[in-house]
Amino acid sequence: MSKNMRACTLLLATISAAAAASATPPRQHSGISMAHARAIALKAAPGKVISAEYEKEGGAWRYSFDIKQKGNIQEIGVDSKTGKIVENKSEGKVDHD
Repeated sequence: MSKNMRACTLLLATISAAAAASATPPRQHSGISMAHARAIALKAAPGKVISAEYEKEGGAWRYSFDIKQKGNIQEIGVDSKTGKIVENKSEGKVDHD
């Protein structure tokens, strides 16, 4: 392997490690679990969860769920500390392609 190739490989490995570290949310010491947040979201918008994530939004950590309902995708955001719904909006119609 050439010197330039090794340098590029090392650089990519370093960038990948840094990106992974910054994308990892902090450990949650108090608050609700993903399973509890999912139950809250499904109570607000019954359907099938098609995606779930833990994300920082507006300076606070929350769980976000996309829920497929009859012809619609509903996005529900649940505060990770309090369990309160912080977002409940339609993402639009389901794409049937």
